[in-house]
Amino acid sequence: MLNCGNFHSFIMSFKKYLSVIVFCFSIGIISAQQSKNFIQYVNPFVGTKNMGHTFPGATRPFGMVQLSPETDAQAYVVDGKYNPNAYAYCAGYQYNDTTIVGFSHTHFSGTGHSDLGDFLVMPMVGELLLNPGMSSSPETGYRSRFSHKEEKAEPNYYQVYLSDYKINAELTSSTRVGFHRYTFPKTDSANIVLDLMSGIYNFDEKNVWTFVRVENDTLVTGYRQTQGWARTRTVYFALSFSKPFSLYGHKKYDEQVYRGFWRKFDETKNFPEMAGRQLRAYFQFETEETEEILLKFALSSTSTSGALKNLETEIPHWNFDKIKKEGQLEWNHELAKIDIETINVADKETFYTALYHSFLSPIEYMDVDGAYKGLDGNIHYAKDFTNYTIFSLWDTYRALHPLFNLIQPGRNKDMMESLLAHYDQSVHPMLPVWSHYANENWCMIGYHSVSVLADALIKDVLKPESYQRALSASAQTANTDYYDGIELYKKLGFVPDDKNTSSVSKTLEYAYDDWCITQMAEKLNDSSIAQEFGKRALSYQNVFNKARISMAPRLENGEWRKEFDKLSTHGQGFIEGNAWNYSLYLPQSPEKLIALMGGKKAFELHLDSLFTQHLDDKYFEQTEDITRDGIIGLYVHGNEPGHHIPFLYNWTNAPWKTQARVRMIMESMYSNSNDGLCGNDDAGQMSAWYIFNALGFYPVAPGSDRYAIGSPLVKTAKISFENGNKLQIYVRNQNRENVYIQNIELNGKKINRLYLTHNELTQGGILEFKMGSKPNKDLGSSD
Repeated sequence: MLNCGNFHSFIMSFKKYLSVIVFCFSIGIISAQQSKNFIQYVNPFVGTKNMGHTFPGATRPFGMVQLSPETDAQAYVVDGKYNPNAYAYCAGYQYNDTTIVGFSHTHFSGTGHSDLGDFLVMPMVGELLLNPGMSSSPETGYRSRFSHKEEKAEPNYYQVYLSDYKINAELTSSTRVGFHRYTFPKTDSANIVLDLMSGIYNFDEKNVWTFVRVENDTLVTGYRQTQGWARTRTVYFALSFSKPFSLYGHKKYDEQVYRGFWRKFDETKNFPEMAGRQLRAYFQFETEETEEILLKFALSSTSTSGALKNLETEIPHWNFDKIKKEGQLEWNHELAKIDIETINVADKETFYTALYHSFLSPIEYMDVDGAYKGLDGNIHYAKDFTNYTIFSLWDTYRALHPLFNLIQPGRNKDMMESLLAHYDQSVHPMLPVWSHYANENWCMIGYHSVSVLADALIKDVLKPESYQRALSASAQTANTDYYDGIELYKKLGFVPDDKNTSSVSKTLEYAYDDWCITQMAEKLNDSSIAQEFGKRALSYQNVFNKARISMAPRLENGEWRKEFDKLSTHGQGFIEGNAWNYSLYLPQSPEKLIALMGGKKAFELHLDSLFTQHLDDKYFEQTEDITRDGIIGLYVHGNEPGHHIPFLYNWTNAPWKTQARVRMIMESMYSNSNDGLCGNDDAGQMSAWYIFNALGFYPVAPGSDRYAIGSPLVKTAKISFENGNKLQIYVRNQNRENVYIQNIELNGKKINRLYLTHNELTQGGILEFKMGSKPNKDLGSSD
């Protein structure tokens, strides 16, 4: 008699063997086109343990669908209060969990707040259960146990064996369609649950309305409207089954006072319309042993007809392996933009995983015909650009968008047009602060759209016909008096702490953004705007307390706040940071910062103290975005405000300390394991920092064309630019001990300065670093 467990193991091994054969064939195609297989170095599980907040599921580069497992369902609110356990599930998946609740189609990558988790699908067999159950007793609901030994993730592919049901689940995707393949055991009670209540950062009132139509026995359409981080978000879907279902139904979990004349029907079973605020549906089948049921699940922001058009255009067939292979070829093409060699394989895996995470968002947000829902709630058509959403700008202006200006300028050009379309549709009108799914959610501070627009304009990535439009939109945004202290900032030259939270951080970030507007205005010869914002850009001076040698909060009457703790990250006038970190936030003018703080030697010693002192847990225990994992001394790499700080040594007489610091950060804060991120990846910013630094340079001040020199981690790198040029980077004498640059040559000419320009990089050629174990203290002496 055949042992069922052994039979399952044989089937799984055979399918994996076939998968390897298919994949090797695809690599042959890759080899002919691009000569290398880069996706083998991507580990989508990196950052899924602890607070990286990444997801391991299937998606295309910048794809609208992120089809990924949820390992628990933590409510955002418990007993009327915020549930801190929800924070761990910003992306739906935690590596330490042992159950899977289901597979949903929308996810953020790496964010520190959340939403989405739309349209959760879960296959099951046996008694129909329409609640998810508890992780401690999964048999009470439709969730299933699983093991990492029977789980696999690659770019555009995820697989897991649901052990409670003996179902093998596989996921892949096109840009707008999630593709599921479930291999069932023999049963007369196979069910596929569609949970329309489930969501990330969920709470009882989040679902505003849900509507479903069963068009026939293989096609279901509908939509869900939610209010959460995005307060008016509607997502439409079209769901197609490869096999007709024999029975279907749903259960409502909300009390409806008014039912009208729908009460004449039994809506719970085989009734082709489902409507309510909270409902779960199911679709039932009979299956033979190892029978596959496939689902295609298309999304749209405009309508169910838009979702159907997306489905029919992108996946008009049922060939799962074809879609998987096409997606992996697409990923390989994107990853091939930077071809590196490293000291060891682990470094290469860390690099390409970071590059993969950098290419997850912003996401395409329009139907195949260019239709999308705009900020005004109306349907718009993207003309001559691809519309994008998910702009985590407080994070991504620092390195992610500058990275796109180097290696994804075509996409970033369209992203800039998306920002400007948002402005055109804004009632305020304002550029986005933090936007997703046709909503402004107002998260974080500053108006950093102007930074990414300025960086694109200065580097000639922005469309020339949009230059003046970008400048006008930036100036208008910065003059929206009712936004977050702007009126008093303009009047007083700083945001007063007794009138507005995070006052010092806002003053400093507004000053930086105003500097960015000045750069745009100067390039466009607009002297009026340049003068206005050039003056505002000096506002950082107004929150520098000379007595404390620190940025510090001031009151509306001009006095300094008396009770002030420079170490605390909570309630001191700073956001997700403290005075030690934010006192170094002057990326646009490090020379002026050094002068404020007593000159080069005093500043160097101050930086040394930052990296060597100890920060007790009590100083950040109330800031969930900062954890011990991301802290070195008082320096917080696990959050964004200090990402430029290691490079500030370049403006002192000890630039070699930058080289030592960035290599130490790359070695200690990143890895190729599931806990390989020291904090939230923040929509790719943390990963983009690593990409730049592994190559040896970093954009300290986006809006400038300069990149500060760090210390490269790669042995070689070839960057292929969209203009057809290639930059070959060679790092001589590279090893773990040789972290110090001895000299730098660009196209055979020695350069004795501590920066490279955007044009120098994109014109291509050969960039050479010679490394050593001791610093060259003369490097940069002529800068």
